[in-house]
This record gives sequence, structure tokens and C-alpha cells, in this order.
Amino acid sequence: MSQTSLNLVAISIFLITISTLLGPLIELSPAVPAVATFMILGIATLDSFALQGKGGNIFVDWVAGFSPTHRDRIIHHEAGHFLVAHKLGIPIVGYTLSAWQAWKQGQPGQGGVSFDDAELAKQLQQGKITAQMLDRYCTVWMAGIAAENLVYENAEGGADDRSKLAEVLRSLGFGESAFEQKQRFAALQAKTILQENNPAYEALVSAMQKKAPVEDCVKAIESP
Repeated sequence: MSQTSLNLVAISIFLITISTLLGPLIELSPAVPAVATFMILGIATLDSFALQGKGGNIFVDWVAGFSPTHRDRIIHHEAGHFLVAHKLGIPIVGYTLSAWQAWKQGQPGQGGVSFDDAELAKQLQQGKITAQMLDRYCTVWMAGIAAENLVYENAEGGADDRSKLAEVLRSLGFGESAFEQKQRFAALQAKTILQENNPAYEALVSAMQKKAPVEDCVKAIESP
């Protein structure tokens, strides 16, 4: 069961507890928390057995999506990935800004930027990867977090990015201390690229806010 599904189950338990304690005081019908709990548990069950953890992401993302601040933060996060990948010569094939869009396109997680990473996958399959290739992708994976830190002075997203980075580095035999060092270096590299290309980054954010196609986003980067 995914972490999101577990969170939904925890919410259900919380609702049952609160309704038991406060229901008689506010004359709340037992049917209200019962129906709400049934729906949430149903979503969690469907999420685990039918949607492989994506259903909970869509539900949570939908609720959070009503916040303009949340939507704006996602765009700034993904624009960080997009710009750094472009500057490092990694082709972008698409992007999504919500879990629902990601699910429709068959992508995991809550959305993101999709790269042409065939060469990376080939090298990883062979168990040999050039230092340059590794540095480029590590920097791109940490770029969303770096962008959030620059704009908001903290990062709320990036768990999937860190997981991907950790998965690749551990498959290559990196220990914990080496992993932490690589992560910090990649984040610093991404931050530097974003700072050096701030006008292009702001132009890209504006384009992504309009849900511009990839080609127009690239033009925004190159002609801020």
C-alpha cells in the first residue's frame, strides 16, 4: 500500500474517532462520518489494488489543486527541471503539472517533466555510466528542489526526485555518505544554472502557466 493510501486510512480512523467523541454533542448523524469513512477507505482500496498507488495521488493532488499557491509551486518546481535539462542538453519530450495529467499519460507520481533518457537507461543496463552522464542527470533530478528553494526558500516537493537519485546511485554502488555528497553537489549545480539563467527561467514559468507545448517552452528559454 502506498504512503498516500496509508494516509487516507489514517484520515478514516481519525474521522471515526472524532465522530464518536463529538457526534452526540453536535447532534451529528452517524451516517455522515460513516459515509465519509466508507468513501475514503474505498479510494484507498481502489488505489492499492487497481491504480498501483496513483489514485491516492490524484485525490490529494485534486484537493491541493484548489490552492493557487500550490499550483504555482508545482509550476516553479517543474520549470526548474525543464530549464536545467535543456541547458544540459537533455531533450524534453513532455511535461505534466498534476497527478491526473500524469495518470492519463501513463506516468508515475504527481506529474513532472519527461526526458529522452534512452542513453541513460542503456548505460545503466550495462552497469557502466560515464561521470558526465551521471552528473547531468543528478543535476536535473535535483533542479526542482533547487528551484523551490530559490523562489520559496524551502522545498515541499521532490520526494520522487530524491528517490530516483538514490535508486540510481545505489545501483552504481554509492554508499550513504557518497550519496549525500552527490546530492548536495547536484543541488548546488542546479541552483547555479537557475541563477545564471533567471530571465529564461521566469519566461519558462510564464509559458508553463499557460500550459504551452514543449516547443514554445523551449522558445521561451532561448528568447526571454
